[in-house]
Amino acid sequence: MEHTAPRVEFLGLWFNLSNVMMTTITAVIVFIIAIIATRSLSMRPTGAQNFFEWIMDFVRNIIKSTMDWNTGGRFLTLGVTLLMYIFVANMLGLPFAIVDEGKHELWWKSPTADPIITLTLAVMVVALSHFYGVKMKGAGEYGKDYFKPFPVFLPIKIIEEFANTLTLGLRLYGNIFAGEILLGLLAGLATNGYLESMGSGILGTIMSAIPMLIWQGFSIFVGAIQAFIFVMLTMVYLAHKVSHDH
Repeated sequence: MEHTAPRVEFLGLWFNLSNVMMTTITAVIVFIIAIIATRSLSMRPTGAQNFFEWIMDFVRNIIKSTMDWNTGGRFLTLGVTLLMYIFVANMLGLPFAIVDEGKHELWWKSPTADPIITLTLAVMVVALSHFYGVKMKGAGEYGKDYFKPFPVFLPIKIIEEFANTLTLGLRLYGNIFAGEILLGLLAGLATNGYLESMGSGILGTIMSAIPMLIWQGFSIFVGAIQAFIFVMLTMVYLAHKVSHDH
């Protein structure tokens, strides 16, 4: 059955309460993980600190693969935050979904399964790339990149900016949304026992639960890969804007 998003109007604007709730929960989870991992730092990291330092090294290697460290080192915090936030957001909708059956409203889901969230993240990344490009290269030098060679390159660059924003956001949305749709279908088979042609309702439930568990494991892998791709492309876009050799 098709589910709608819970919405409320405030000052003439409509707010998706599910998106507000899930993005807040994601931010809180990431904040708690960061606090736990850094509350008692030691020279020999163990446990959560060791995990957090591994994430920082992972993002550091991504940055070094796209630009020199003297230029890209300032983006380490941004990369770590994006990686953790997107991964946690991707995972929230995997275990279960909470639906208000009376109103057919979907409350609990992955926030990245909504194009509004992923496109907002993409717009933020592209806007930051322009901001740092102007800040680090100067408005004059940065503007010249759009007019070399003039006038051929200008329309191509404008189209590229829109294309980068759309592909960055919709790639993440498409993968996470498709995974949750399939999980919902498999969960429906498991709870309703639709596979009666294979035997009793219990057998149908078991036979549908097995692929659901397998798909959940695959979805964890997909969620991690999509978080990595988003951060990698973020650093690529930043490198193109802030590096003098681009």
